[in-house]
Amino acid sequence: MRPRIAIPMPHSSDQKYGERALPQYEHAVEMAGGEPVRIPLDQAPAQVMKLIERCDAVLLPGSNADVDPSKYGAPRHPKTDAADPRRDTVDELLLQDAYNMRKPVLGICYGLQILNVYRSGTLRQHIESAINHEAGRTIPVAHTVELDPQSKLANIFAQARSAASEPAVEGHGLSRTGPTAEQSPASATGDRLLIPVNSSHHQSADVVGDGLQVVARCPDDGIIEAIEGTTPEHFVLAVQWHPERSAEDDERSRAVFRALVEAAASRNEKLAGEFESV
Repeated sequence: MRPRIAIPMPHSSDQKYGERALPQYEHAVEMAGGEPVRIPLDQAPAQVMKLIERCDAVLLPGSNADVDPSKYGAPRHPKTDAADPRRDTVDELLLQDAYNMRKPVLGICYGLQILNVYRSGTLRQHIESAINHEAGRTIPVAHTVELDPQSKLANIFAQARSAASEPAVEGHGLSRTGPTAEQSPASATGDRLLIPVNSSHHQSADVVGDGLQVVARCPDDGIIEAIEGTTPEHFVLAVQWHPERSAEDDERSRAVFRALVEAAASRNEKLAGEFESV
């Protein structure tokens, strides 16, 4: 049975955005061997929880809303967009269940931001940088990110090399995927691991939340680009870019979703083993 991956609708009122964005996440999950489960934003919390309880992992997608800055005790920046309270409520229910039950979590773009705020972190409400973090979905490579070589994310990309059966970047085992989405090969400079990414955000994590750590930054301006959970037995990963947009063509992007689905399958196997031993 394929692991069931809960994905909330991206936005409660912008239907066109949701219809354009959500199928990309669903397709990426399906390619990774999971079963995407849409979580509506217009149901009562009790109904939402019934759906969530039957899911094995959580994927928090992007959104064209911004997290309400009152959630992290900050005044609103003039360029902060309107919040989507229904999306936030569902995300918080998903995260509460995931942390209580140790279900794997993957956050993407807005998903990283709401995860960080849920864990008592803060956000940079508007990025002022020479790097264009708002490049949008039509720009396959906006900038690079530098990975912590000891991170779970670096290991995921290293494993992607094996799946692609392509030569590794010397000394690091990262994949070279050719000039397609994420659109360039990884590069290594000394002990630095640089990955090209797309980018569609104007906010980012600032103070990192409890039980989370920074594992990737934009090397040109220091903007946080990925965070991970610090509890080894609980898979928690969030990236600021959009691997779902390039999953069809890029092995690194597929590997992110595959890691989520494999973590969900591993958790299910462990639970089944514990049940059988009782």
